[in-house]
Amino acid sequence: MTPQQIGEAATFLARARLTGPPTPSLPDNVRPPGTIAEGYAVQNALHAVLEAAGFGPRVGHKIGCTTSVMQAYLGIDHPCAGEVFETTVFERAVELPLSRYHRIGVECEIAARIGRDLPARPGGHSQDSVAEAVDSLMAGIELVDDRYVDYGALPPPVLIADDFFNAGVVLGTAVPDWRSLDLPAVEGVMTINGKEVGRGRGADILGHPLVALAWLADHRAALGMPLRAGEFVMLGSVVKTVWVEAPAKVGIRFAGLGEASVTFV
Repeated sequence: MTPQQIGEAATFLARARLTGPPTPSLPDNVRPPGTIAEGYAVQNALHAVLEAAGFGPRVGHKIGCTTSVMQAYLGIDHPCAGEVFETTVFERAVELPLSRYHRIGVECEIAARIGRDLPARPGGHSQDSVAEAVDSLMAGIELVDDRYVDYGALPPPVLIADDFFNAGVVLGTAVPDWRSLDLPAVEGVMTINGKEVGRGRGADILGHPLVALAWLADHRAALGMPLRAGEFVMLGSVVKTVWVEAPAKVGIRFAGLGEASVTFV
């Protein structure tokens, strides 16, 4: 893609997040990203558009499709990354209007706060190498917005370009002494209005949650934009996305990592 084509695709994808209608397939006069690399190039250009529109700086990251349940749900067999803007980050418990979104969904995740930079590493990062850089872990809800006419008709590079559905996060209280936990065995549970709607374990995230973080560290380093101290990373949902169609209270909790909630009104 040429720089002009990347900019045109980014501008088109930005519309749904800037109070526009749901995103259809890209029209004939806008070239879509055709490869994963092009998808990330358009994503970077889209971020510049959204920052200029008042979304604020990017302060965190999300990883999609790190669990078999989400890969099966979306028909994508590899992780996909996006970034999270400061104005879409909420803490512990928040009330949000349904009207803020096109069709809001929620996911039950473990989040990691990075304590030091993670530049490229010879041979790539591992679960152990990234663990040294994790300052704290916490429970987190990823807010995902189905801002598409038919997301199933869009190829992965287009979904990647648009931050893979991300619309924000709710982060629980940080747990600095997470190293005492058996992360693969940690169980996460999601409820809506007090009724359980899904549960999973840390092992569902690529076998170990920090394997997902190692993947992202290598991915960001390859882009020349390594993970930085102070940023957070949503490591992937242990339950299938639940779409919220009416006012409701959503809660998640992970044994040893706390909880978070969002009430949609």
